[in-house]
Order: sequence, then structure tokens, then C-alpha cells
Amino acid sequence: MRYILSAILISALLVLAGCSSKENQDETELLVAAASSLTDTLSELKRAFEAEHPDIALTLNYGASGKLSQQILQGAPVDVFLSADQQWMDYLAAENKIVTDSRVDFAQNRLVLIANQNVSYSVNTLSELPSLPVEQMAIGDPDTVPAGNYAKQALSNSDVWGDLENAYVYTNNVQQVLTYIESGNTEIGIVYASDLKRSGLVNKLLTIDHKLHEPIRYPAAVTASSRSQKAAETFTQFLQTDQAQAIFQDHGFSG
Repeated sequence: MRYILSAILISALLVLAGCSSKENQDETELLVAAASSLTDTLSELKRAFEAEHPDIALTLNYGASGKLSQQILQGAPVDVFLSADQQWMDYLAAENKIVTDSRVDFAQNRLVLIANQNVSYSVNTLSELPSLPVEQMAIGDPDTVPAGNYAKQALSNSDVWGDLENAYVYTNNVQQVLTYIESGNTEIGIVYASDLKRSGLVNKLLTIDHKLHEPIRYPAAVTASSRSQKAAETFTQFLQTDQAQAIFQDHGFSG
């Protein structure tokens, strides 16, 4: 009798294991490559999306939009790309690396000039920056980091880009700018308005005039190499829902 019960138990466990395996196979896993400025926001969006779509699991990879686009071009197994600017999405589109019809703009942002809490400056316009006793200013590398490119545009259109040439500290992404300012390694820097929601260790000195740079619009697209394009499009469409847009606004973005 004992052996019969053992056999029944083993059989039951095998059946359960088979069901579990089937359930895992039915779940679609998507790799999402996203601009680093979306870090906290996307983590919350992931929870909301997976609660609504339990058959789809998201894996998030953050970085500078330029570097992420290069990785996709080189064959990284990415399903969805979320860029902080249009340039790098255009770059992939020109190389036929995205599904064109899946491309959507899902959020907007603003640039802000920030300082460490221990630093107190009064700034009304970017044109005043050369008169400040500032030795270092952190911005994203304009060649790969959209926030850095927008910052360069704003500073150039304010006629101070060249005047501050010796002060720039270039970072690999906008998150590093925030970290440098928080730690006091640099005195001031330019980040997104949404970054202020992620830190209580910096002060906003100025919201930069949006007319000084190109509009900051975040595009999303499904990659041409994705093996789960239908599920990937489900996620990009979710980014446009009222639920997702409310999360973006809570984190300092605009719709």
C-alpha cells in the first residue's frame, strides 16, 4: 500500500510539474530597452502592465538612448525600444530595425538646471551661467545622451556653450548627472524635470525655456527582430492608456 501511495504521489508531482512547465512556456517574455530617465517610472509601469497582462513578463534594460540603439543595431535581442528623443529612433528606422507602424510618442519632458542642496545660486536665464562662480557643470554626453544633446542646444541658443567649455563634465546617461549633483562632485547640471521627482538632494535653479531646444518627446517602437511582436505592440499601446499616462504625470512627465 505504501508503494502504491508513493507512486500516486510521484505521478501527481509529475503532472503538476508538467502544468507548471506549460504555464512558463505560455508566458511571453519581452526585453525592453529604455532611456535611463525612465528608470523609476518604468518600474511602476511594469507592475501595472503585468497585473493587467499576466501572460506577458517584462525585462527592463536601461541606458543612454544612443548606446541602446547601437546595441539594437548590432543584434541585441530587444523587443521594444523606448528612446528619450526622436534622433535615435530615426536612426533605427533608417536601418529598418523597427516596425514602423508600431512607433508612437508616449511622453514629453522638460529640461531643468539643478544644483546640490549646499549650493545657492539665483539664475533667471542660461545666459547668466558664465557669471556664476562655477568650476564644473554636469551634462550628458551630447553625442549619445539625449538630455545632453538638448542641453547643448539650449546652451548654444543662449550663446554660452563656448563660454562654459572648460566646465563641462560629460556623463554616460542623465542618471549620472543627477548622481554627480547629489554627491557634490559637480556644482550644477542639467537634467529632466522628471529627475527632480527621483531626488530630494538637489535644488531646481531654473526650468529651461523649451523654445531653446527641440521638443522632448519620447518615442516607443517594436523592433523588427522581435519574435513576439504582437505582445510587444500590446505593451507600446499600453503606454498610451489613461492608466499609464497618469503614472507618467506622477513622475514628472507630461502626456
